Amino acid sequence: MSYSFDPHEFYCCDHKRFLVLKRAQKIKPFLEIKQMPVQANKAAAPYKAKKGEAYMNPRQLTHFRAILTGIKESLGLDIDRTVHTMQDEATVFADPNDRATQESDMSLELRNRDRERKLIKNIDKMVARIDANDYGYCDNCGVEIGLSRLEARPTATLCIDCKTLDEIREKQVAK
Repeated sequence: MSYSFDPHEFYCCDHKRFLVLKRAQKIKPFLEIKQMPVQANKAAAPYKAKKGEAYMNPRQLTHFRAILTGIKESLGLDIDRTVHTMQDEATVFADPNDRATQESDMSLELRNRDRERKLIKNIDKMVARIDANDYGYCDNCGVEIGLSRLEARPTATLCIDCKTLDEIREKQVAK
């Protein structure tokens, strides 16, 4: 960001916009700071299993349902924010470089929102698995995925062993 001083005006350029502020005004942040979506599972306290407690009992299922719905709600709010931001920033720049930067930023934003849309679909599948009492078990071998893995990644469908083997296969095929 570059600044130059004139007795009457401040000039501020960040390669996207050119902003002129009168000297009497204070320089205000004029670019929206984009924040990463806050995932609700980081705010929720991890589930502490009691000694002898059955795996995926109703308390655990309720805990993971709350985590999943929290993530889904925060993603929905983030998607709404992006739509409103894109509508508000529908500026036509005269400079081709500014237009290219804006299109690149929008393309990146849309790609991120598409990933989040896919995550919402996975969350819906996981909630359906909770309803069917099938949540928390590996799709390949049927073994318990584990509470700590589900805390870290609530949409996990494979146990750590099957996921590791899957990643090894992917590396071998990629070579």
